[in-house]
Amino acid sequence: MPDQRPVTTCDVTVIGGGLAGKAASLHLAKAGLKTVCIDPADTSRQPVGESLDWSTPDLLGNLGLSLDDVLARRIGTLKRRVVVKSREGQTEEYFPFSWFSRPPFNLEIRTLHVDRTRMDEELRKKAIDSGATLVRDKVVRVERTGKHISSVHTASGEQFSSPWFIDASGFATALLAREFQLRAVDYGPAKVAVWDYFPVSDPIEATTVYVEPESPEYLDWIWEIPVSAGVVSVGYVAAGAAVKAKREQGFTLKEIFRHRLMRFSRFQSLLETATLDELNVTSFRSRVHLGVAGPNWLIAGEAACMMDPITANGVTAALRHAEESCGLILKYRKRNKLSLRARVSYGRRVAQLAGFFNSGVENLVYQPQVRNRLGMGGSAGAYISPAWGVNVLYARFKPNGLFSTMLLMFLTEFSRACQWILYRCCKSLSQSSVKAS
Repeated sequence: MPDQRPVTTCDVTVIGGGLAGKAASLHLAKAGLKTVCIDPADTSRQPVGESLDWSTPDLLGNLGLSLDDVLARRIGTLKRRVVVKSREGQTEEYFPFSWFSRPPFNLEIRTLHVDRTRMDEELRKKAIDSGATLVRDKVVRVERTGKHISSVHTASGEQFSSPWFIDASGFATALLAREFQLRAVDYGPAKVAVWDYFPVSDPIEATTVYVEPESPEYLDWIWEIPVSAGVVSVGYVAAGAAVKAKREQGFTLKEIFRHRLMRFSRFQSLLETATLDELNVTSFRSRVHLGVAGPNWLIAGEAACMMDPITANGVTAALRHAEESCGLILKYRKRNKLSLRARVSYGRRVAQLAGFFNSGVENLVYQPQVRNRLGMGGSAGAYISPAWGVNVLYARFKPNGLFSTMLLMFLTEFSRACQWILYRCCKSLSQSSVKAS
């Protein structure tokens, strides 16, 4: 018998209720569009992305969540700088350039660390209050004609039909990327992140990264992020192969995490009373999908690209994708179809920025050649300065057409070429030193 269940219709169907999905739903509902957000409500994974880039406060402000409001309600803490510390006690500090705050940029040079659970819940409430409908279900099938999507079906048997669709289903699902078999570009190996939360009495207004800079191997590192008053998030990131090798030797994740933290005096006292019974764990691989826009659909957030956590750019990317994809839907709403130029421009911006950040941090920070030649401080500075510059230019000039996107591509490709030349030079010098010895 044919399915007799009614079809739910709306203006936009948002697939996934993560950060990008909630932000998109809020933008669309505020603009007066009937929006349905389908979210499977998987609570097995703690949300990550607690250290925000300097472009993020403006993006949050556009959603009605200002920096001052976040601080006043204790959803987050101030982040004024990035600190890199070595095991030997060496410290490098990086502050945003003072000209960020002057015309023509006028950028807020403060940013945030946030309690992601509380921030995500706040955005969910705002989206619902603005008129978005949240459906607890999972999309399992896409109904389409060629590249044009007509509806989606959920695990419970419901069908949702709309002129427009946004896929914010996340890294693991990437629904439309799989449906249309979009090509993915990977950056670096698969990695594992393990983290927990500790009470402290002396949080600082900085994201702190702990490393061992002289290691000839692929970098692993520890983060410390003060997510709220008296609480820090502490996480360990390493290549998946390295963690797998430790597990095969009989070590548990708890033992690996504890052993790594104990190398730094900062965490020794924190671990004395910590039980580490419920560690948060996730695996990921930095990547970007190509062609993330179709005639009536766009992909946003981690479903479009996975940013390496050391870049602190994941939240910025998710909010930026949500804002831009909603802007395109509003612009082309009456046509019921994105122009080819709009599709290409959106896809190239997503791919270009993700490629710039991910390839830069892989070549300059994770790989040992530049790090061992310039030191951790030098390699981090070689990455951070152009990364901040690109984000500031993007935030202030907001490229949204083909011409402005081409200018962005030229800027990022030039910077990537400089980074690649630096990487090759350091690699050649390292090989020459090995041969000479």
